[in-house]
Parts: sequence; C-alpha cells; structure tokens
Amino acid sequence: MRERLLELMPEFDLIQDGDLREKTFQVWEAAMERSGWTPAGLLQMPFTLLINPCPANYIEHIRAVTLTAYRTALLFGEIYGNRVPINLDYLVSGGLLHDIGKLLEYETLNDGGTVQTRCGKLIRHPFSGVALAHEFGLPLEVQHMIATHAGEGDKVKRTPEATLINKADFMSFETLRDLQIKKELAARLG
Repeated sequence: MRERLLELMPEFDLIQDGDLREKTFQVWEAAMERSGWTPAGLLQMPFTLLINPCPANYIEHIRAVTLTAYRTALLFGEIYGNRVPINLDYLVSGGLLHDIGKLLEYETLNDGGTVQTRCGKLIRHPFSGVALAHEFGLPLEVQHMIATHAGEGDKVKRTPEATLINKADFMSFETLRDLQIKKELAARLG
C-alpha cells in the first residue's frame, strides 16, 4: 500500500527527515486500515461534502494544499530569507496529514454516495486527525497544523507553518466552491 500512496502523493518524498516521513506514512496506513478506505476509493472520495457535486477528490485536495503551502514557503524563503523560518519537513507532513481525519469522518454508501460516519458527526476531522498523529508520535508542531487548519483553529495562535496550511486549505476549498457559484449564476442568466 505504501508504494501506491507514494505514487498518488509523491510529496511524501519532500520530507527529508526519514523518521518523520515514516511516521507520516504510518498515520496514513492506520487511518486507511481503520476506516476501510482504499487508494482507489480515495480517488473517488470528494474532499468535502460542502460542495455538491464536488469537483475534486480527496487525493487532489491533499496534494493541492501540500504543494501550495510548500511552494509558498519556498517563495517566502527567496524573498524574506531567514526572517521567515519555515520547517519544510513539518510543513509537508502537516499538509499530507491535515485532512487525515476525514478517512474516519466519511464513508461511502452502497449507492456510491459519501456521507459522514457516526464518528464524523460527533468528532470532526481536525480532532480525529490529531489523535492519529499523536498516537504515532508526530511532533507537536505537525499536530498543531492538523488541529488548526480548519475553523477550529481560528481561536488559537497559529505557527507560520500552520498559517500556510490553513490558507492553502481555504484557497483550495473556496476556489472550488466558487466554481459552483459561477456555474449556478451562468445557468440562471442563461
């Protein structure tokens, strides 16, 4: 399964720290095993239930958020130098894991539809994601990114890495959501 995950998300190889890369893989493998999601299923799973129909799958969203945050951090490094220090390994791990709790939050019905699980209705994915990351010993900085990437993090002070993940996540979500709004407006205007 690890080889397939790496094929789908080559960003794992951006993590230079071997131990951190291994722990990031372990969280993914545990989440998939516990939830029953397969790599093929994740290519069909919508990344959100708030956009219907959702124009992007879960894997595309994870990659978009991770790479948006990563490339922004590289750009900041070019422009700001050492004045904005970013731990790129933590950033990539946090990007790959920011929505890992959705594997426990979503399930596919027999008709192919995706809905929230009982767990997902009670515990949103930032919480279940942090629990998984904690279980496998991910650094607190990575757990912080998972915990604060969504609205739940709006009441805490985010690290620079967490801010990059949060903004990249909302850029992805809002851009894709607004495509739906644009289509709806076009349909009404004829």
